[in-house]
Amino acid sequence: MAIAASIALGYKTKINTGFFAMGFAYFIGCFVLDMSASAVIKTWPIKIFFIIFSVSIFYNFAINNGTLDKLAQHLLYRTRKVPQLLPLAIFISATIIAGLGAGYYSVLAFFGPITLILCEKTKLNKLTGIMAVNFGCLAGSNFMTSASGIIFSGLIESAGYAQDAFAYTFTIFSISVVIPLIVLTTLTITGRHQIDTSSFSSVLPEPFTKQQAYMLKLIVLMVATVLFFPIMHKIFPGNETITFMNSKINIALIAIVFSIIALLMRLGDQKDIIANVPWPTMIMICGVGMLISIAIKAGTIELLANWISGNIPNLFVPVVLCLVGGCMSLFASTLGVVAPALFPIIPAIALSTQLNPAILFTTIIIGAQATCLSPFSSGGSLILSAEREEHKDVLFNQLLFKGAPSILFISTLFCMAISAML
Repeated sequence: MAIAASIALGYKTKINTGFFAMGFAYFIGCFVLDMSASAVIKTWPIKIFFIIFSVSIFYNFAINNGTLDKLAQHLLYRTRKVPQLLPLAIFISATIIAGLGAGYYSVLAFFGPITLILCEKTKLNKLTGIMAVNFGCLAGSNFMTSASGIIFSGLIESAGYAQDAFAYTFTIFSISVVIPLIVLTTLTITGRHQIDTSSFSSVLPEPFTKQQAYMLKLIVLMVATVLFFPIMHKIFPGNETITFMNSKINIALIAIVFSIIALLMRLGDQKDIIANVPWPTMIMICGVGMLISIAIKAGTIELLANWISGNIPNLFVPVVLCLVGGCMSLFASTLGVVAPALFPIIPAIALSTQLNPAILFTTIIIGAQATCLSPFSSGGSLILSAEREEHKDVLFNQLLFKGAPSILFISTLFCMAISAML
C-alpha cells in the first residue's frame, strides 16, 4: 500500500516519488517494525546510487561534446543498406559487448544515449529502440561468465544447487536471448516499426573532432579496462596477480577515474557535467529502493513464498513467479533486490510442487527483467536519465504504463507456454 501510495502521490502532486517513499520507509521502519533510525538510513541503495552517479558523470562528457551524436551518425551510415534491421543490430551489438563482461549498467549507460539519439534521427519508435538496447544489455550480462550471470550462479549455489548452478544460469541466459529475438524479429517482419530511411545518409559523416576522438578513445580504454582482467581471470584462474586485480575492478570507480582524466584533458566543462547528473532520477530510484528494503525486512517476501506454495496450482506457479518478479522489478533492481529476495524461496517451492528449479529461477528473471524498463528500476532510470529534459515526462509515462506492462504480458505468455509443457 505504501509503494502504491508513493507512486500515486508523486504522479498527482508532481513531487518526486522518492521523497514519499523515503517518508513511508521511515514511518514503517521505525514505528511499525521498530527499527532504529540508522538502520532505516542504511537501506539507502548506495551501490545503485553510486553506479548511476559515476557512470553518468563520465558519459556526460561524451554527450556534451557531441561524441555520442557523431557515433550515432556513423552507425546510421553503416546500417544504411538495411535500415529496418536497426533494432536487431542494436540488440546484437549490446548483447555481444555485455556478454564479454562489461556488465549491464556500463553497456546500457553507453548504448542508451546512442539509441535515443538514433530513435530521434530515424523516427524509430523509442520503446522499440529502448527495448532492443535494454534487453541486449540484459541478455549479454546474463551470460554465465558475465556480471549478472556470475551473480545468478552464486545465488543459485547459495540456494543449494551448487552442482547445477552453471546449467541453470545457462537456461536463464538462453531464454533472455530468445524472447527479445522473437519479439524484435516479429516487429521487423511485420513492419510494425516505421523508420525514416532518409536519415540514413549515403554520405560518410564528418570525422570526429580532436576532442571527440580523445573522448572516444577514453571510452574504448575504459571498456577495455573493465573487460581485461575478468577475461584474463577466466583464462588464467590460478594467477594470483590477475585474481587480485580482477577482485578490484569496479565499473563505478573506474568511471570516476576516467572522469578525472577527461577533466584534466579539458574534454568538457565541469559545471555542465555535474549539472547534467540525473539527480531527480537518482532520488526516485533510491527512495523507492529504501521502501522495498523495508518490505523485505517486514517479511513480505517470506509471506508471499508461503502463500504461493500453499495456494497456487502447480501449473500456474511459474506464471505467478514471473508476475511477482515483474511487479517487484517495477520498483527495484533485479540484481540488488529481486533475485536475492526470491531465489532463496525456490528450494521450498520446488520441493512442494516437484517443478524443475531451473524453470522457477528462469521465470523469476524473465518477469523481473521484463519490467526493468520501469523508470523506478535501475535500467529504466538509466534510460530516463539519458533522455532530454523536455521529453522526460513523456518517456516516463511510456516506460511505466506501456513498455513495462506490455513486455511483462509477453513474458507471462511465454511462462504459460512453459507451464503447459511441464
